[in-house]
Amino acid sequence: MDVAYICEWDRIPRSNHCPSIPLVCAWSCRNLIAFTTDLKNEEEKDLTHMIHILDTEHPWDGYSINSGHSEPITCLEWDQSGSRLLSADADGCVKCWGMTDHLANSWEHTVGSSVEGDPIVSLSWLHNGVKLALHVEKSGASNFGEKFSRVKFSPSLTLFGGKPMEGWIAVTISGLVTVSLLKPNGQVLTSTESLCRLRCRVALADIAFTGGGNIVVATSDGSSTSPIQFYKVCVSVVSEKCKIDTEILPSLFMRCTMDPARKDKFSAVTHLKFLARDMSEQVLLCASSQTSSIVECWSLRKEGLPVNNIFQQLSPMVGDKQPMILKWRILSTTIDLGRVSAVALPKLPVSLTNPDLKVANDTKFCPGLGLALAFHDGSAHIVHRLSLQTMAVLYSSSSVRSADEQVVKRQRTAGLSVHFKALQLSWTSLALVGIDNYGKLSMIRISPSLGHALDMNMCLRHLLFLLEYCMVTGYDWWDILLHVQPNMVQNLVEKLHEEYTRQNAALQQVLSTRIVAMKASLCKLSSSTIARVYDSHAKLFLIAISCTLKSLLRPHFLNTPDKSPGDRLTEICSKVTDTDIDKVMINLKTEEFVLEMNTLQALQQLIQWVGDFVLYLLASLPNQGPPMRPGNTFLRDGASLGMLRELMVVIRIWGLLKPSCLPIYTATSDTQDSMSLLFRLLTKLWLCSRDDNHVTEPDDALIDECCLLPSQLLIPSMDWLPISDSLVSKLQSKQPLRLQFGKAPTLPSHTMGSQVDAIARTPGQPKLDYLRRLHLGVSPTEECKACTRCGCVTVLKSPNKTTAVKQWEQRWIKNCLCGGLWRRIPLSYS
Repeated sequence: MDVAYICEWDRIPRSNHCPSIPLVCAWSCRNLIAFTTDLKNEEEKDLTHMIHILDTEHPWDGYSINSGHSEPITCLEWDQSGSRLLSADADGCVKCWGMTDHLANSWEHTVGSSVEGDPIVSLSWLHNGVKLALHVEKSGASNFGEKFSRVKFSPSLTLFGGKPMEGWIAVTISGLVTVSLLKPNGQVLTSTESLCRLRCRVALADIAFTGGGNIVVATSDGSSTSPIQFYKVCVSVVSEKCKIDTEILPSLFMRCTMDPARKDKFSAVTHLKFLARDMSEQVLLCASSQTSSIVECWSLRKEGLPVNNIFQQLSPMVGDKQPMILKWRILSTTIDLGRVSAVALPKLPVSLTNPDLKVANDTKFCPGLGLALAFHDGSAHIVHRLSLQTMAVLYSSSSVRSADEQVVKRQRTAGLSVHFKALQLSWTSLALVGIDNYGKLSMIRISPSLGHALDMNMCLRHLLFLLEYCMVTGYDWWDILLHVQPNMVQNLVEKLHEEYTRQNAALQQVLSTRIVAMKASLCKLSSSTIARVYDSHAKLFLIAISCTLKSLLRPHFLNTPDKSPGDRLTEICSKVTDTDIDKVMINLKTEEFVLEMNTLQALQQLIQWVGDFVLYLLASLPNQGPPMRPGNTFLRDGASLGMLRELMVVIRIWGLLKPSCLPIYTATSDTQDSMSLLFRLLTKLWLCSRDDNHVTEPDDALIDECCLLPSQLLIPSMDWLPISDSLVSKLQSKQPLRLQFGKAPTLPSHTMGSQVDAIARTPGQPKLDYLRRLHLGVSPTEECKACTRCGCVTVLKSPNKTTAVKQWEQRWIKNCLCGGLWRRIPLSYS
């Protein structure tokens, strides 16, 4: 465990942001972190309760929301997609926040619910019925379905047809449970019910879900001498109204209260957590005194109920089948620890079967098996989720304040040390975020082996397993990149591609863009593979253009065969290997390519990019030696060359309908047919690499013809997507970076080769909309947005209303082509 970076509020002038009480933090699957502070006004009488949402790659560029909560915020909870956030306060108000225009740094309040005057102590989204299990035992298997199996799990509530119904459930301090359901038309159905007939104070609560669609609520009144109560909650919709049924489940007393020697030592229960949201059978309890704490892990088990012989004789059926009851049994307990200040539970759904645990232990695979505890002395421990044995420790020396740091003005106990008041583990358990009692945010790296010495192959295997998990689930993999060193990149990319090619064709098609984006983010971490990042971005762009242009093709008759015009185009182009573009066109039904003239004209920028890219690739064929240049990997990529060949045929046919939509070339001869020339050379190059298993070198005649291209056509300078200076590539050293909220850091730029440096656009050059291929000028007047991962920039509002362009823009309205989230950037971006 080591600190990757620390982000703090500006001290000069002194910030008015101070840690909220209680301090709440939540981490989404898209690697967005939400946390709370209180903003003091000048008189320091009233506090504004703020929510800050930041992306882990740009922690300084957070979005601060005036939550509008009248009382302190007690809960924050992300939904499963990481695009909506719930906040609840000590006045019983719950608010749902959503992105404005799908921007990660712009949020608005959408809907909410309220139980007036009744503080919320626990909050959760209803379960959507999706649950995966990671099988560490199968980490070497070739099929993703074996590594990550779907677990049968019912949603908390379903609509017609079995679709999960969205909503949330909250528990109040007075023992009420309130459920709010989001109807498809935007209405909110809210219902409130008492957990049991005899209501009592609920100081702590947590919510979990069962595989049968029920909800389990655990509560404590805060005293260790009182039982921990459990309730089953069933939600249904009857006559357009939400109905809640509750049932009491077996309860338990903490083990530490049964020991006469320590009966009164730990008087208060300070933490109550289910080990996972979808695992209601295991619960973690922490009882504390003023100076120390003890942690216990309990498990709910079915046990046989012994029956007296008399009753067995009276009823023979009882003897055949022993009655079963549910009973809580203690799994493990710790010795007396320092006082616990915060707890973070793993979100990685690792399978806990004996074979999986044995393989995890043998290979030192620890993600998902440890939970984090923070202590008042400033240290943080990772302990095993079942045995509670310490696995790793981060000592307080790394979280000590700098000597010149001014203390935020607030009443505190004398001599209070810096300690984490809120902890959250990332979704792969490879990173831990902690917010201390001075409002400082620390990003902590957690090694997959937790410090055990492993050989390079085993390290790569662990990282590869988690990258595959993110590929399958669609979760962001930024926290995995924290552990990738430059010497790992080449092997990791090759192994990732190898695992991808082992999957069936349907799954490969689904994951085709995600793996390209993953390779790009990995290659960005090493200066030797930096040129491949340009190729990956270009490939994502090419795939998107190909899908969009093919989707515009329409069958001439409605009663068409099974294959769409796009599929038929692919099949014919792969079979007909003729180098003459007109002979390939003869095999196609040209009536399927008829489009409106306005549509063709609106697509001209995309068509021009395809034409320029083909010319650039062919002209760069003779210069294949080191150093690696952008576009180099395309020359051996049969699938991408085949895609370009298909698009050239489509563009040629559209050019017959509207010549002005054709790509524009500057040729030395007026009589030269540039499209035919490029298609002939492209086909020859494609034939060399069409079979991935037997890639042959281009013959000398093809290379000679490509050498002549600069004398026949003006070679365009490609506007490659510039490689943004990512924060994660600066975190490879063990020294933590110090950052400030609201202030962009001056990070050292990438150590690129001169060839790649020459490609980057200088600050004085006109800006470019990389997805619409529009030039925005040196000082853009339109608001723009940038991808949080690849840095791609595009105009926020669409300047074009054509249907075809809208279809193109719909591909990246929510996410960038690489899958990253968008964030608004100022007009003066560089």
